[in-house]
Amino acid sequence: MSSQTERRRTRSSDPLVALHYQLAFSRREGGLDLVVVADDSGVVVAASGGWAACEELAAYAPLLVRVDPGEPKPTGRLAEIGIHSDVQAIDVDGQTVLLCARGARAKTGAMRHVADGVARILSRAA
Repeated sequence: MSSQTERRRTRSSDPLVALHYQLAFSRREGGLDLVVVADDSGVVVAASGGWAACEELAAYAPLLVRVDPGEPKPTGRLAEIGIHSDVQAIDVDGQTVLLCARGARAKTGAMRHVADGVARILSRAA
């Protein structure tokens, strides 16, 4: 082992466990309510936070990520979810996954670091 201090306290060679650790850490550090990785159809792949809320955000994620500035603003539940949520499409070896976060700080730009970690973990699994 190198003389550098290991920055991660928990790690796993299992990609789903590693992804869970990444999301849980990111949620705590980012002060987020929940963080979810979903496939492009809105199905949860991994999540950290209340399960029902994670499933709901994942289900709406394909609609939130495709919001075109030229289209009318979303209304109803979609608008409510979108207020404090951030959804980003991530390319992982030609496949699109959706990184979703909800919380007062979700739109602060901190998601780029989370996206890099998710892409790294999923790329190793492919």
